[in-house]
Amino acid sequence: MICGLRLRMVGSVALTIAIATGAWLRPVASLAGAPCSGHALLPKPRAEASCRKIVPQIYVSPDKAMRALVFPTDISLDTTPDMESRIVVRSNSGVTVTSLDHSSPRGMNGYYVYRAKWSPDSQFFVYSLTSSGGHSPWSFPIMVFDRKSSQIVKFSEMIGGKPTLSGDFSFSGPHTLAATTRKQPGSAGDKDLEKVPVTVDLEEALNTLVPAQ
Repeated sequence: MICGLRLRMVGSVALTIAIATGAWLRPVASLAGAPCSGHALLPKPRAEASCRKIVPQIYVSPDKAMRALVFPTDISLDTTPDMESRIVVRSNSGVTVTSLDHSSPRGMNGYYVYRAKWSPDSQFFVYSLTSSGGHSPWSFPIMVFDRKSSQIVKFSEMIGGKPTLSGDFSFSGPHTLAATTRKQPGSAGDKDLEKVPVTVDLEEALNTLVPAQ
């Protein structure tokens, strides 16, 4: 009888704690451990305090003087935290140079980073984006951080406003970027856009786009 009474008391205390902490209201799937990466929609919402150990991806410049960080914005509990990204560029001493947020108010209508890399001369940090909500799946915007001006510029502005059709890119020489665009103008829904390579000297292009400081 005494043992039974103790068990009922323990169960009552556990229930009280669960209600007080909100654990009683959390989805069972979240308590089991929802995935915290993968740019994915989740079958059930994550718990509010899930995925606490999220760390940014860190890209160190070849000369070790700069680093670019890709932070998961963690806005929507219906997705993994990395569904959208925020970029922060810092000096090696920890001074924040600039940042750019690619998230959306609800966490599913912005962009996350697809590929990222510093130029061999450490003067440009380039990254491509893909839609978090699946809109315009043919489009992979590319952004360029210019160390000289401390600004982040759209690569499309360097190629006459044309879109980039692949998230992959490469460097040749110190700061020449090779990417993929379209040959002829077309609508956003045109599945037959012809892809062609485009090569840009980032230093020359940025000298034209960005006013001297």
